[in-house]
Amino acid sequence: MAPVLFFESISIPVPRKNIYRRLGFVKGVTEVPTSQQEEIERYIGDASSLIHLKGAGLRMPITEIKGARIILPDGAEFESRQLAKFLANCNEIVLMGATAGREIMDAIEADATGANVTRGIVLDAAASEIVDDALDWIMDYFNQSLRRENRRLLGKRYSAGYGDLFLETQKAMYRLLQLDRIGIEITESCMLVPEKSVTAITGIKAQSS
Repeated sequence: MAPVLFFESISIPVPRKNIYRRLGFVKGVTEVPTSQQEEIERYIGDASSLIHLKGAGLRMPITEIKGARIILPDGAEFESRQLAKFLANCNEIVLMGATAGREIMDAIEADATGANVTRGIVLDAAASEIVDDALDWIMDYFNQSLRRENRRLLGKRYSAGYGDLFLETQKAMYRLLQLDRIGIEITESCMLVPEKSVTAITGIKAQSS
Protein backbone atom coordinates (compact mmCIF):
# COMPACT_ATOMS: atom_id res chain seq x y z
CA MET A 1 0.00 0.00 0.00
CA ALA A 2 1.32 3.45 -0.90
CA PRO A 3 2.11 5.93 1.88
CA VAL A 4 -0.25 8.76 2.77
CA LEU A 5 0.47 11.91 0.79
CA PHE A 6 0.23 15.10 2.84
CA PHE A 7 -0.45 18.49 1.27
CA GLU A 8 0.67 21.16 3.69
CA SER A 9 -0.51 24.08 1.56
CA ILE A 10 -3.28 23.85 -1.03
CA SER A 11 -3.92 26.90 -3.21
CA ILE A 12 -7.13 27.11 -5.23
CA PRO A 13 -9.15 29.88 -6.90
CA VAL A 14 -11.94 31.26 -4.73
CA PRO A 15 -15.20 29.58 -5.89
CA ARG A 16 -17.26 32.78 -5.85
CA LYS A 17 -20.16 31.40 -7.87
CA ASN A 18 -20.63 28.51 -5.42
CA ILE A 19 -20.26 30.78 -2.40
CA TYR A 20 -22.99 33.10 -3.67
CA ARG A 21 -25.19 30.09 -4.44
CA ARG A 22 -24.71 28.76 -0.91
CA LEU A 23 -25.69 32.20 0.39
CA GLY A 24 -28.96 31.90 -1.54
CA PHE A 25 -28.19 34.09 -4.53
CA VAL A 26 -29.29 32.78 -7.93
CA LYS A 27 -27.59 34.24 -10.98
CA GLY A 28 -30.05 36.07 -13.20
CA VAL A 29 -32.76 35.85 -10.54
CA THR A 30 -31.45 37.44 -7.34
CA GLU A 31 -30.49 41.09 -7.62
CA VAL A 32 -27.57 42.00 -5.37
CA PRO A 33 -27.26 45.72 -4.58
CA THR A 34 -23.78 47.09 -5.19
CA SER A 35 -23.27 47.97 -1.51
CA GLN A 36 -24.22 44.45 -0.43
CA GLN A 37 -21.99 42.84 -3.04
CA GLU A 38 -19.06 44.97 -1.91
CA GLU A 39 -19.67 43.84 1.67
CA ILE A 40 -19.86 40.18 0.66
CA GLU A 41 -16.70 40.46 -1.44
CA ARG A 42 -14.91 42.03 1.51
CA TYR A 43 -15.93 39.13 3.74
CA ILE A 44 -14.94 36.57 1.10
CA GLY A 45 -11.54 38.25 1.08
CA ASP A 46 -11.42 37.91 4.87
CA ALA A 47 -12.24 34.22 4.54
CA SER A 48 -9.45 33.68 2.02
CA SER A 49 -6.93 35.19 4.42
CA LEU A 50 -8.18 33.11 7.37
CA ILE A 51 -8.32 29.75 5.57
CA HIS A 52 -5.18 27.62 5.53
CA LEU A 53 -5.98 24.60 3.39
CA LYS A 54 -4.24 21.33 4.13
CA GLY A 55 -5.02 17.87 2.86
CA ALA A 56 -4.12 14.19 2.75
CA GLY A 57 -4.64 11.46 0.18
CA LEU A 58 -4.12 7.70 0.17
CA ARG A 59 -4.26 5.25 -2.72
CA MET A 60 -4.99 1.70 -1.65
CA PRO A 61 -6.25 -1.58 -3.11
CA ILE A 62 -9.64 -3.12 -2.41
CA THR A 63 -9.26 -6.63 -0.98
CA GLU A 64 -12.84 -7.62 -1.70
CA ILE A 65 -16.33 -6.26 -2.21
CA LYS A 66 -18.74 -8.64 -0.56
CA GLY A 67 -22.36 -7.56 -0.70
CA ALA A 68 -22.47 -4.17 0.97
CA ARG A 69 -18.99 -4.54 2.51
CA ILE A 70 -15.85 -3.01 1.01
CA ILE A 71 -12.92 -4.82 2.64
CA LEU A 72 -9.49 -3.16 2.69
CA PRO A 73 -6.00 -4.68 3.17
CA ASP A 74 -5.52 -3.68 6.82
CA GLY A 75 -8.85 -5.16 7.84
CA ALA A 76 -10.82 -1.91 7.66
CA GLU A 77 -14.30 -2.26 6.23
CA PHE A 78 -16.76 0.24 4.79
CA GLU A 79 -20.38 -0.90 4.76
CA SER A 80 -22.65 0.70 2.16
CA ARG A 81 -24.63 -0.85 -0.66
CA GLN A 82 -24.51 2.41 -2.59
CA LEU A 83 -20.74 2.69 -2.19
CA ALA A 84 -20.23 -0.98 -3.09
CA LYS A 85 -22.22 -0.46 -6.29
CA PHE A 86 -20.27 2.75 -7.01
CA LEU A 87 -16.95 0.89 -6.65
CA ALA A 88 -18.08 -2.29 -8.42
CA ASN A 89 -15.66 -1.92 -11.35
CA CYS A 90 -12.72 -0.71 -9.26
CA ASN A 91 -9.90 -2.63 -7.59
CA GLU A 92 -8.38 0.44 -5.95
CA ILE A 93 -9.66 3.47 -4.08
CA VAL A 94 -8.40 6.88 -3.06
CA LEU A 95 -9.22 8.23 0.39
CA MET A 96 -8.89 11.96 0.86
CA GLY A 97 -9.30 14.55 3.56
CA ALA A 98 -8.96 18.32 3.78
CA THR A 99 -9.30 21.06 6.37
CA ALA A 100 -9.71 24.82 6.28
CA GLY A 101 -7.88 25.11 9.61
CA ARG A 102 -8.78 26.51 13.00
CA GLU A 103 -8.38 30.24 12.37
CA ILE A 104 -11.45 30.49 10.12
CA MET A 105 -13.57 28.56 12.66
CA ASP A 106 -12.46 30.88 15.48
CA ALA A 107 -13.60 33.85 13.37
CA ILE A 108 -16.93 32.23 12.46
CA GLU A 109 -17.65 31.39 16.10
CA ALA A 110 -16.73 34.92 17.22
CA ASP A 111 -18.99 36.52 14.62
CA ALA A 112 -21.85 34.13 15.43
CA THR A 113 -21.96 35.46 19.00
CA GLY A 114 -23.10 38.79 17.62
CA ALA A 115 -19.89 40.56 16.67
CA ASN A 116 -20.86 40.52 12.99
CA VAL A 117 -23.46 37.88 12.14
CA THR A 118 -23.49 38.71 8.42
CA ARG A 119 -19.74 38.29 8.19
CA GLY A 120 -20.00 35.01 10.05
CA ILE A 121 -22.54 33.69 7.54
CA VAL A 122 -20.32 34.63 4.59
CA LEU A 123 -17.21 33.17 6.25
CA ASP A 124 -19.09 29.93 6.90
CA ALA A 125 -20.30 29.66 3.30
CA ALA A 126 -16.85 30.48 1.92
CA ALA A 127 -15.11 27.94 4.16
CA SER A 128 -17.56 25.20 3.20
CA GLU A 129 -17.11 25.74 -0.53
CA ILE A 130 -13.35 26.27 -0.39
CA VAL A 131 -12.66 23.11 1.63
CA ASP A 132 -14.89 21.12 -0.73
CA ASP A 133 -12.87 22.44 -3.67
CA ALA A 134 -9.73 21.26 -1.88
CA LEU A 135 -11.00 17.71 -2.40
CA ASP A 136 -11.34 18.49 -6.11
CA TRP A 137 -7.72 19.66 -6.03
CA ILE A 138 -6.61 16.38 -4.42
CA MET A 139 -8.54 14.39 -7.02
CA ASP A 140 -6.86 16.38 -9.79
CA TYR A 141 -3.48 15.62 -8.20
CA PHE A 142 -4.11 11.88 -8.26
CA ASN A 143 -5.55 12.01 -11.79
CA GLN A 144 -2.33 13.55 -13.09
CA SER A 145 -0.29 10.53 -12.01
CA LEU A 146 -3.01 8.03 -12.94
CA ARG A 147 -3.03 9.23 -16.55
CA ARG A 148 0.40 7.66 -17.00
CA GLU A 149 -1.21 4.30 -16.14
CA ASN A 150 -4.18 4.94 -18.44
CA ARG A 151 -6.38 5.08 -15.35
CA ARG A 152 -8.45 7.76 -13.67
CA LEU A 153 -10.61 8.46 -10.65
CA LEU A 154 -14.36 8.10 -10.82
CA GLY A 155 -15.98 11.49 -11.34
CA LYS A 156 -17.88 11.47 -8.05
CA ARG A 157 -16.92 10.84 -4.45
CA TYR A 158 -18.67 9.60 -1.31
CA SER A 159 -18.43 11.05 2.18
CA ALA A 160 -19.22 9.38 5.50
CA GLY A 161 -22.66 10.31 6.77
CA TYR A 162 -24.27 10.60 3.34
CA GLY A 163 -26.58 8.02 1.80
CA ASP A 164 -26.13 4.68 3.53
CA LEU A 165 -22.44 5.21 4.34
CA PHE A 166 -22.51 5.53 8.12
CA LEU A 167 -20.79 8.46 9.81
CA GLU A 168 -18.84 5.90 11.88
CA THR A 169 -16.89 5.14 8.69
CA GLN A 170 -15.06 8.38 9.38
CA LYS A 171 -13.11 6.68 12.21
CA ALA A 172 -11.36 4.33 9.77
CA MET A 173 -10.81 7.11 7.24
CA TYR A 174 -9.32 9.35 9.94
CA ARG A 175 -6.93 6.59 11.01
CA LEU A 176 -5.90 5.54 7.50
CA LEU A 177 -5.32 9.14 6.39
CA GLN A 178 -3.48 10.03 9.62
CA LEU A 179 -5.45 13.27 9.71
CA ASP A 180 -3.94 14.23 13.05
CA ARG A 181 -0.83 15.08 11.00
CA ILE A 182 -2.69 18.02 9.42
CA GLY A 183 -4.28 19.27 12.63
CA ILE A 184 -7.62 17.44 12.50
CA GLU A 185 -9.16 15.70 15.51
CA ILE A 186 -12.14 13.36 15.66
CA THR A 187 -14.77 13.29 18.41
CA GLU A 188 -16.41 10.24 19.97
CA SER A 189 -19.44 10.97 17.78
CA CYS A 190 -17.17 10.82 14.69
CA MET A 191 -17.30 14.54 13.92
CA LEU A 192 -14.14 16.19 12.63
CA VAL A 193 -12.59 19.18 14.39
CA PRO A 194 -12.08 21.90 13.12
CA GLU A 195 -15.61 21.78 11.75
CA LYS A 196 -14.61 22.81 8.21
CA SER A 197 -12.82 19.52 7.65
CA VAL A 198 -14.01 16.85 5.23
CA THR A 199 -13.21 13.32 4.10
CA ALA A 200 -14.24 11.39 1.01
CA ILE A 201 -13.64 8.21 -0.96
CA THR A 202 -13.61 7.52 -4.67
CA GLY A 203 -12.54 4.68 -6.94
CA ILE A 204 -9.87 4.19 -9.59
CA LYS A 205 -10.82 2.68 -12.94
CA ALA A 206 -9.29 2.16 -16.37
CA GLN A 207 -9.69 5.06 -18.82
CA SER A 208 -11.53 2.85 -21.31
CA SER A 209 -14.11 1.47 -18.89
